[in-house]
Amino acid sequence: MEKQNKNSNSKENNQDKLSGIERALVLQYLMDGNVPVTLTPVEEVKSTSNETIHSLSSQIFPIALKPEHIHVQKNGKIHLENPPQSVVGFAGKTVRVEFYFNRVGLYFSSIVDKDRKGLYILVPETLNRIKDVEEKTDYDFSAVLFFECNSKKDINKTCVPWEKEVLFSRPVWKSIPLENQKKAKELLEQFVAKAKVEKNAGNGIQLIPVCNYLTYEPEQKIQSIENRVMPHDILYVDHERIVLGTTNEQDNYVLRNEYGLKLCFSIKNSPILSRDIFVTCAVNNIYSSADGKRKCIDFIYTTLQEEDLRYLYEKATKRLFV
Repeated sequence: MEKQNKNSNSKENNQDKLSGIERALVLQYLMDGNVPVTLTPVEEVKSTSNETIHSLSSQIFPIALKPEHIHVQKNGKIHLENPPQSVVGFAGKTVRVEFYFNRVGLYFSSIVDKDRKGLYILVPETLNRIKDVEEKTDYDFSAVLFFECNSKKDINKTCVPWEKEVLFSRPVWKSIPLENQKKAKELLEQFVAKAKVEKNAGNGIQLIPVCNYLTYEPEQKIQSIENRVMPHDILYVDHERIVLGTTNEQDNYVLRNEYGLKLCFSIKNSPILSRDIFVTCAVNNIYSSADGKRKCIDFIYTTLQEEDLRYLYEKATKRLFV
């Protein structure tokens, strides 16, 4: 059995690597141009077996290079032409090079060297497919948004808690990173002014996580598949509304359109003890970032059973429902 597992793992590892003809196709693809890449410095750690292990530090951020900054030759040399100053400092260091090939994320590690033309990176004989990091799915709370609440079509979107906000607690301004608070304040003033006219934002406390989400700048990571549709982020939820965030540009919502919604609670961290609440909800507000790449959709419940209203109220406010 152990031998079989080893063979299975070896087969999986081989499937994640590209060499030979596949490498030649990728190299030609890079030579044809218009391929942006990202470079990330890699820390080298010596193991006890004298093998060099490359690890990515959480304090190191990738730097994106536009196609005009790279020139690829048949021998596998990638010359960095007029690279940003931040990349010049990579000379002599090992970097992880990531890019998309026909929507598939690929990477390799190589040393940034120098010749008479300037800095260059040599493409190794073997390339690797990017594997997505498995995300934890043991949420105490999640949701499913149904796009056809009045039909039997099962068109839905999974919604999971956004890691930068604590749900079922009163949002606080300090949850927004200090460097983003100026932009967030400008957005908040706009949203509050609009809410005073339209009178549809309730007490407005949900606008804090909205401003946090719209000003947040995540680390740019290349995924295993380009343009993969991601779950919606849950930014805020109480007994009146739920606010979702999305970075999927193809997600389009229309004011007052109605959707079905299932709120899923696990109780006492047990997969057996759970509670699902089914409601309908309508789009109440749509908030967008300045570049339009991030959107927040504010839904208000249009139907909600009294016992579910009680449950949500007490969970969100920490007070008894009267």
